[in-house]
Amino acid sequence: MKIVILDGYTANPGDLSWDGLRELGELTVYDRTAPEELLSRANGAEVLLTNKVIIDASSMAALPDLRYIGVLATGYNVVDIVEAHRRCIIVTNIPAYSTMSVAQMVMAHLLNITNQVAFHAEAVRQGDWQQSLDFSFTKAPLIELDGLTFGIVGLGNIGGQVALMAQSMGMKVMAVSSKSEEVLSQLGICRAKNYEQLFSESDVVSLHCPLTDDTRHLVNRERLALMKPTAILINTGRGPLLDEQAVADALAAGQIYATGVDVLTEEPPCKGSPLITAPRCYITPHIAWASSAARRRLIDIATSNVAAFLRGEALNCI
Repeated sequence: MKIVILDGYTANPGDLSWDGLRELGELTVYDRTAPEELLSRANGAEVLLTNKVIIDASSMAALPDLRYIGVLATGYNVVDIVEAHRRCIIVTNIPAYSTMSVAQMVMAHLLNITNQVAFHAEAVRQGDWQQSLDFSFTKAPLIELDGLTFGIVGLGNIGGQVALMAQSMGMKVMAVSSKSEEVLSQLGICRAKNYEQLFSESDVVSLHCPLTDDTRHLVNRERLALMKPTAILINTGRGPLLDEQAVADALAAGQIYATGVDVLTEEPPCKGSPLITAPRCYITPHIAWASSAARRRLIDIATSNVAAFLRGEALNCI
């Protein structure tokens, strides 16, 4: 059984092991694969694992031995699922491996904005405390979260965990969700009537919905105009959920207070992004998923998926 990993570096830059997959067949691991390298590297492979390398209909047609595609992520838009099904190629993904890590990053962005820990620590390093006339000093507003409203779009695994963390800090949680009123009530979450209520009443808005035609640019100029000037926007979902220029303009105009994002529409932002130079915008490079614990779970689940396929069983099939 020939197994090829097309772009294994982000999941395992060298601190973890692929040995579990190696025990299942002849394994070849590439750190990165350019589009023009795909066919030569995947030639003869029965099992192909990919994170961001696109496997479309033409690629499948050129790889007659291919029986299985494992996506090393939760989202599977890099694979033409319809064509895979037509060719009886099994496609699997890795669900729920990064829930705690992504939820933690949401809170990291929120606390960075409200407490400015790194900013004040650097000020101390630069000598500001030594020069202070008082026993303490602040160089940015400090915001208490207790009693504020945390708005969530999407209450899946990650959104649900974020809700629990927000509640643990005394915040009231409001959500746009497909879950029933009864379920939300049991969770102590208020259902927003619509996006407009959530954006206008929330002190923090965090996005945890999938990217679809309906959610692309969910955060647009109209909804930003509804938000409080003290509001904080957080996106650890997908970059195109935001109209990035509209968000940058809202920050520059003081329509909203701050934004924390872990994802951009273009990654890496080769052409730049208006958010990179926007005031009070804090960007991390799509790393919410990438804790060592989450990456270890990803590799373990990927290995279990392939092992199940080889046994003739279905696990995490799309």
